[in-house]
Amino acid sequence: MQFRHPELLYALFLLLIPILVHLFQLRKFKTEAFTNVAFLQKLNIQTRKSNSIKKWLVLLSRMAAIAAIVLAFAQPFITQSDSATREKETIIYLDNSFSMQAKGPSGQLLRTATQDIITNIPEDQTFTLITNTDTYRNTSIKNMRNELLQLPYAASQLSETAVTLRAQKEFSRDQSKDKRLIMISDFQDNGETYQLQTDGIEKHYVQLQPVIKNNVSIDSVFISQRKSGSIALTVALSAGEKKDINTAVSLYNGDQLLAKGTASFDSELTTTVVFDIDTKEEIAGRIVIEDPLLAFDNTMFFNINKSQPIKVLAINGANSDYLSRIFTAPEFEYKSTNIKNLDYSSIPEFNYIVVNQVSEIGVSLSGALNAFAKAGGITTIILDPNADAASYNNALRDLGNFEISQSETTKRLVTTINYDHPVYKDVFDARIKNFQYPSVSKSFALQGGDALLRFEDGSPFLSYASNFFLISGGIDVANSNLQSSPLIVPTFYNMSRQSLQLPRLYMPIGINTTYDIPVALQEDDILSLEDMLDPSNTLIPLQQSKGNKVQITTSDSPSKASIYNIKLADNTVQQVSYNYSRSESTLRYAALNTGATDHYNSSVEDLFDEFKTADSVQSLWKWFVIFALLFLVLEILILKFYK
Repeated sequence: MQFRHPELLYALFLLLIPILVHLFQLRKFKTEAFTNVAFLQKLNIQTRKSNSIKKWLVLLSRMAAIAAIVLAFAQPFITQSDSATREKETIIYLDNSFSMQAKGPSGQLLRTATQDIITNIPEDQTFTLITNTDTYRNTSIKNMRNELLQLPYAASQLSETAVTLRAQKEFSRDQSKDKRLIMISDFQDNGETYQLQTDGIEKHYVQLQPVIKNNVSIDSVFISQRKSGSIALTVALSAGEKKDINTAVSLYNGDQLLAKGTASFDSELTTTVVFDIDTKEEIAGRIVIEDPLLAFDNTMFFNINKSQPIKVLAINGANSDYLSRIFTAPEFEYKSTNIKNLDYSSIPEFNYIVVNQVSEIGVSLSGALNAFAKAGGITTIILDPNADAASYNNALRDLGNFEISQSETTKRLVTTINYDHPVYKDVFDARIKNFQYPSVSKSFALQGGDALLRFEDGSPFLSYASNFFLISGGIDVANSNLQSSPLIVPTFYNMSRQSLQLPRLYMPIGINTTYDIPVALQEDDILSLEDMLDPSNTLIPLQQSKGNKVQITTSDSPSKASIYNIKLADNTVQQVSYNYSRSESTLRYAALNTGATDHYNSSVEDLFDEFKTADSVQSLWKWFVIFALLFLVLEILILKFYK
């Protein structure tokens, strides 16, 4: 038993008062002489004994009444747990990710959870609410009711580590308070480790799961084949379980239905549907399926824009016919010129430049290439092995901080490829060992930059630094067999692609993405992204003007899947598409109820019922008031009826 006001127990010293009264209440008895002395003496003894017992009973009843009154004012109570009387801080993490759209026994998981929170938390209780996108500090149900009922779904989901770190920042440093972190989620099995132990924080897991887990989703859209005037567009889909009923797949261009197909999951959980699309026109594409379980993965947006060729300039000191065979229309706009006939004023118009074995890089060319690189252009310099190293070094130090020494005259084999560099990252399905590596008869010893290709002795053959690729030896047929190697096409093709990274079919939301828009901005111009379906949803992305292109970087914004018009003032330059990640489409869940934690529940209502039981306080002061009255009544009865 505990007391709300234990300091009042000092009042029990008042029990000394009736004891003192009893001890010092001395009464003198007079003896009267009667004829039958023996009889009167016996009666006198009986009267004294009876009087003494009566006084003791009155004393005890008075002391009991006073003690009961003092205890009642001290407000005694009993609890179900030691923590019931301690002050508590409560933080609730409510997962509002797309997987919470799934339907549970009482409707969508998120809506059921919000309704249970509103119903079970007292209106005057203060708590902090964390969602995947927002934090509501020191609020109450009275203030949060509307926000909870209208809580939107989010594309991202916080990990338990992120939630814990955020909660630790919100909790106070007062060690006397109990700190409760309530995590309400479906806890998808995505490889993350759950039920992390945290000192000083009591975690409670509420795992909500749907009654049906057979979700069908559009996983990806890609171009599987290019034909003359058309492309084969492949749609990849997946299902949670095999099913006999086919799923209809519709292809739209804006609001116009272009084609329909069907996806079958009777034998496999994954399938593809292929559409042939005419590429003569721009397409604001949309793939749509009908699936009642999760809505967010039933639509995927994509764009096929008008072809934007990469402008390539070859500045030649040697034959460059092999370059004209690599950079072909319509993907490239290729121009070749001799170093003597170079128009320096035209350099900013291009995206990619190849300086092909010129014997010397003069001050004018070096300055023009430096300005070109600062504007975002990419340059590949192929050294002439017959030139003097001194004629290159001043320019190379200025351009990419490269350094070369006198040429090697022995034939060397290129044997090492940097597969992690963007130029070669997606070229090879595997890291091939028996590749047909090219050889170089004469080359310079190169230092500096990040090596993409190395000779067998470990020295660089192709290196990169500050928007410059440097090839340390000539690749003409007299000096190297690189032109006949399968390595030449992906090398030059991907080096040129670094100069103008056009938007892909679609970009994922929540992942850092960079792409280029081939437009030149004036001083005060700026590009904006306007939602084609909702023009009021317009944002200005992070952008950097680089000469004849603008580099756009996005991550969490835009946050809504749609097709966006890239606007320059009132003009639409082109369109880009953004889609939600499909990581939550697979409805697999972590097993939390395996005894790893004592704080596991399958519903919000059950958890708060446990809290009410554990935190309940049974007050006893009313009983002590009743006892005090009973003892007072007992005293009256003793005084009146006890003889």
